[in-house]
Amino acid sequence: MDQPTSDAEPADAADGGAEALDRPLPEGVRRRVIALVSDAFGGLTVAELPAQLRQYARFTPTRRAKFAGNAMAAALESEPLFRQRIGERLSQAQPELAGALEAGSPPAAADPLDVAAAAYVLRPVGWVKLVEAAGEEVQRADAERVGEETRRELVQLREELERARAHTRSETERLRAELDAARKESESLHRKLRSALSEVKRGEAALRRGAAEADTQRAEAAAQLSAAESESRRLKHRLGEAEAAVEAGRRASREGRSVEDMRLRLLLDTVLDAASGLRRELALPPVTARPADSVDAVEPGRMSPKDIAARALSETDPALLDQLLALPQAHLIVDGYNVTKTGYPQMPLEKQRLRLLGGLSVLAAQTGAEMTCVFDGAELAAPVLLAPPRGVRVLFSKAGVTADELIRQLARAEPPGRPVVVVSTDREVADGVAKAGARPVTSVLLLKRLSRV
Repeated sequence: MDQPTSDAEPADAADGGAEALDRPLPEGVRRRVIALVSDAFGGLTVAELPAQLRQYARFTPTRRAKFAGNAMAAALESEPLFRQRIGERLSQAQPELAGALEAGSPPAAADPLDVAAAAYVLRPVGWVKLVEAAGEEVQRADAERVGEETRRELVQLREELERARAHTRSETERLRAELDAARKESESLHRKLRSALSEVKRGEAALRRGAAEADTQRAEAAAQLSAAESESRRLKHRLGEAEAAVEAGRRASREGRSVEDMRLRLLLDTVLDAASGLRRELALPPVTARPADSVDAVEPGRMSPKDIAARALSETDPALLDQLLALPQAHLIVDGYNVTKTGYPQMPLEKQRLRLLGGLSVLAAQTGAEMTCVFDGAELAAPVLLAPPRGVRVLFSKAGVTADELIRQLARAEPPGRPVVVVSTDREVADGVAKAGARPVTSVLLLKRLSRV
């Protein structure tokens, strides 16, 4: 857009600048002025815009009118140069309206708001009168529109009132008829009510008599029920005791039979393995003799842990333990802390257990013997999280039971005749397991044997 000449502002001041509105711009005219400025806004460069409007340069006309309306109206009023530039854009966009305003004869068919808005921007001579006339025209049109709407609403309300009156008359007549019918029905109901009251009184008397009889029967039934419940509780108690006794007998029978079967089966396996081992050791040839030839034969004996003690081996010779574990179905029971505190007492208990169990696992794999390692659990604050190694049974004594007592229980649980070897330096433990038929050996013997693993 070309820059205005230096004479533009004096001319504006001479023609319309002296005129001013003595009241606020009518709202309709103000909105139309903001719309004109917003449309012409896009044709100006950023440098041609006032500083407070440059941030809205990239807005669309609609968003510009919405967010920058007050700022554009203020700039149009306080920035004559900006108003002149907007006026030039308006003259280019609407040359006929601009020319008519300059000539002082606005088009009669034009919208008064458009005329007033253009006059406010272009500021021709007499623009104040045009703006005021447009405002009065808008107010007059609004008043006429409001009056017309009021007349239509009044006519509508009169019609609705007439319909309401007609409806009220018909409803009144209907309600009167219903009231007469209700009055007659009420009189009939009063007569029936009096008759019903007399019937109710007779019924209440009969009900009181029935209630008295029912209370008597209820009391008798309650007494009988209480006696029956007492008898039922007594019978249930006796039945529970009988069932508990039967179940205890069954459990004891099952447990006794299971333990005896296990002991007999284990003893049978021990005898069979001993016989097989004895056959291999003696290298007996197949039986060819007749039954009569066996009269003079001597019954061969079988080896036991006590027989091995007679051999020329020291009590601390690891070979002695190998011979004991070579017996069929041998069971090695180890007093865990007795062994570890004899061999490596300076280590923590956890590492003592791991070291001993590791050696026993290798020994079990080499010999094939059953192995049980017993630790005293009385001093433990919580259960020990321990994964037993392969081939080794790990047991902790319960509260109130020492490891020595648990070892003696294990020895007594074995059937007579099975080779049972108990490792402990405790003299009391050794004597106790010896009475149960087990062979006690010292902890040093096991430690020497484990040092060879």
